[in-house]
Amino acid sequence: MATKRDYYEVLGVEKSASADDVKHAYKQLAVKFHPDNNPDDATAEERFKEVTEAYEVLSDPEKRHAYDQFGHQAFAGAGRAGAGGFSGGFHNVDTDEARRVFEEIFGSFGFGSIFDNVFGTQADHGGRAGGRAGSHLLYELEVALEEAASGADRSISVRRASRCPDCGGKGSASAEGVSRCPQCGGAGQVASRHGFFSIRQTCSRCGGLGEVVKDPCKRCGGQGRVVETRHLSVKIPPGIHDGTRLRLSGEGEAGLRGGPAGDLLVVVHVKPHSVFRRDDDDIYCEVEIPYTTAALGGEVQVPTLDGPVTMKVPAGSQPGRRLRLRGKGMPRLRGAGHGDEYAGLRIKVPTKLSSKMRKALEELARLEGEGR
Repeated sequence: MATKRDYYEVLGVEKSASADDVKHAYKQLAVKFHPDNNPDDATAEERFKEVTEAYEVLSDPEKRHAYDQFGHQAFAGAGRAGAGGFSGGFHNVDTDEARRVFEEIFGSFGFGSIFDNVFGTQADHGGRAGGRAGSHLLYELEVALEEAASGADRSISVRRASRCPDCGGKGSASAEGVSRCPQCGGAGQVASRHGFFSIRQTCSRCGGLGEVVKDPCKRCGGQGRVVETRHLSVKIPPGIHDGTRLRLSGEGEAGLRGGPAGDLLVVVHVKPHSVFRRDDDDIYCEVEIPYTTAALGGEVQVPTLDGPVTMKVPAGSQPGRRLRLRGKGMPRLRGAGHGDEYAGLRIKVPTKLSSKMRKALEELARLEGEGR
């Protein structure tokens, strides 16, 4: 039996590496060697198993401590206490915890249910002779602050794999053209065991579908899907925040061989505004007023999302003072009502003075001096 490589060497990290370093290294290697990215490459498949095995140990503080003390002997005979009293063994990678780790790491890469494809749990999600679920898609949409405030209907175009109209997603031109896969018996999976490490893998013959196509549909080549551009309407709710994700169920990639379609996730980005700054449901702006209005009081036009309004400026207002406009902010996405608007005062000082203005200011300065 071949000698196992050091787990730190497998992931290319030092023994002092942090948990984040281990996770980052694993993510890069797992994407590089994943079977979906290396079809029919046995070497890549073995490397993928190796890095996954290493990550399973080094990502678990208890297992990593045991490994640092006793090396691979810590796990000799899974399920028994290892040297130094380490117990609990090594669980198979098709556990709920492993699924959670995979979904956390690969969720943003658009691989769909990557854990299911690798470790053979696709059958629980429509992987057997019934098709494979399509991948989710991500679309980034920019909207103006005014659209975020009032709500809007936006049209988007998405290029995606859709169900083939000629074969209805079956992949075959005839009903008799689809048969059970002879390699996996229709399960879509084949099992293999490497010491204590047990893996169920996607069948290489049928790609995990449990079926093979004898007379492929000419339009889709047996895939049951064709690429097309789909035009969709996205409803932007009033008060939406930057980074909010809207889910359009069933508008992602079509499933293979009639499997259910994935979803389309629309990430909404609210563009910066030239006048307003948003903070949660409140908005902020600045208005310029003459120094005489700041001293004597008066009125000022304040811009709002609904148009300008007139506000009273109290006498003696200082630079930076904020006028509060209740209910003139963003609508609350969850709950009734609106936030507020705050208008900060900026004092305008004249750069050129007429002789009368200069004389009046000099007199004012004299009076202020006498008042001290």
